[in-house]
Amino acid sequence: MPPPLAALPAAGHRYADGHAQRSEPLVAGGFMTRAEGKPRRSSSAHSRELGAYLRMVRQQAGKTVDDLLDVLGWSAGKLSKLEAGTRGTSPHEIALFLGVCGAEQEVRDRVMALVEAVDTGSFLRPHEASADDLFGLRVHEQQATAITTYDPVGVPSLAQTADYALALSDTDTVAARMDRQAHSARRVNRPVIFYVSEAALGSVVGSPAVMRDQLLYLTRLAHTTNIVVRVVPRARGLHEVLQHPATLLTLAAPHRPVVYVETYAATVFHDDPQVVASYRHKMDRLSRLALSMADSQQLIAHWLHHHDAAHHSTSD
Repeated sequence: MPPPLAALPAAGHRYADGHAQRSEPLVAGGFMTRAEGKPRRSSSAHSRELGAYLRMVRQQAGKTVDDLLDVLGWSAGKLSKLEAGTRGTSPHEIALFLGVCGAEQEVRDRVMALVEAVDTGSFLRPHEASADDLFGLRVHEQQATAITTYDPVGVPSLAQTADYALALSDTDTVAARMDRQAHSARRVNRPVIFYVSEAALGSVVGSPAVMRDQLLYLTRLAHTTNIVVRVVPRARGLHEVLQHPATLLTLAAPHRPVVYVETYAATVFHDDPQVVASYRHKMDRLSRLALSMADSQQLIAHWLHHHDAAHHSTSD
């Protein structure tokens, strides 16, 4: 079930984070490029997010594709590609689409803000407690064919237990995070790699019992066919690639990979090839710095026993 319309970004948010504007002219829903004298539109993270918003608006209005085609005078292919983010149209036609769907003014303002935002290949999505309720995050994670993620200080959000997440946030955030995990767990053939710092294993979040259960959960995840859990030990020292969190989402061709980085009040998304390449380098370096899967399990077991002993000592 898609998130409620309240999950759309508020009107007036600044989506780009200062990267140079691309040379391709933006049309709502995609970029127009030139190949052999004919226009060709290609998908971007921005356009796929817009397309998903439009599909959600239509579905929540109770409209079928056929309901809209005669009124708008569009072909089925045009609407399908627009909702998939693989073609564009004018802001005027997007406004007509919203009108036919009976979208309220607040929803129109939010969608049109996304339509009119310049797609630079990097865009910002503000949030409050966490990124878990961001509509765009759900869209890009669900489209990903592989996920690689790293957090320098904590357990990555897609690998957290509910108690661990609750110790760091509130109940609404925990519910949204568990829902993200449930969607991810259904993709049993999608590779997921978690890079976890030893600092995260040794820290006490909530209580020793919470940490013991969290590390038990990491151990269970590591024995799941499509999931890899590898630990970056403290002995590696401080490296540039270890300083900041990041998640790399690989998508099916011809879509470009998407990177997102969550901060305290906003999450930044990138699909600019040069930016993504720098994060691929980061993940490659993490792969070289991290322990093997077997050695990672031994280190997780060490800290699991440490927290279990601490729990029993406080219980006595």
